[in-house]
Amino acid sequence: MANDTYEEAIEGLKKLLSEKNELEEVAAAKVRQLTAELAGAAEKPAFDPVERIRTGFEHFKKENYEKNPELYGALAKGQSPKFLVFACSDSRVCPSHVLNFQPGEAFMVRNIASMVPPFDQKKYSGMGAAIEYAVIHLKVENILVIGHSCCGGIKGLMSIPDDGTTQSDFIEEWVNICKVAKSKVQTECNTLDFTEQCTQLEKEAVNVSLGNLLTYPYVREAVVKNAISLRGAHYDFVKGTFEHWNLDYNLSPSVSL
Repeated sequence: MANDTYEEAIEGLKKLLSEKNELEEVAAAKVRQLTAELAGAAEKPAFDPVERIRTGFEHFKKENYEKNPELYGALAKGQSPKFLVFACSDSRVCPSHVLNFQPGEAFMVRNIASMVPPFDQKKYSGMGAAIEYAVIHLKVENILVIGHSCCGGIKGLMSIPDDGTTQSDFIEEWVNICKVAKSKVQTECNTLDFTEQCTQLEKEAVNVSLGNLLTYPYVREAVVKNAISLRGAHYDFVKGTFEHWNLDYNLSPSVSL
């Protein structure tokens, strides 16, 4: 249907050019330009997801897999990642790209706003399974929770009305995991505008997630034994910076990327 519209528009403009000889040259040139633009839009190939997947894997296999036989040979025998990383599902903040993690370095859990819920065997069993496996079986030594700039999940949390009214099946209930962080930001940062409050909440939500990690008995035990370190982080892809802090909220200097 879209192509028919383009074709009709192109034919109409051509007819106008041929019939209206009295058009001034400038107007005629403009019509020709529009005709060319419409034709170009009509000829633009549609996105092919299958082709994108195929070429993506071919590039990976040629440039990574086949050039690193030792690495992938070792990974075929098992994994021993040093990190358990919680990150947002946002397509702009892939931890493997941001922190240059190589295959086998980090066990990843990605969700809306990179939140970690408290221990609950029924309500959050999927999250609990990932944490349990990483800590008990993989014996990771570091857990990193990464928040990020312009986070839609955090904006959604800040936008939930005080009466708790919801407009989605899952999103608002999920982000309410960090509603205590929202309350803190609204109380302590009430002079900031909405966007600035969201930036603060992006970091405070990470701190709540760090606290929630301690409700998992095997995480708490590992922290007490100094077998695991918990760290929070915030990636700002607008400014190109990355800051991180430990469980005691001691900030490390931001790193400009």
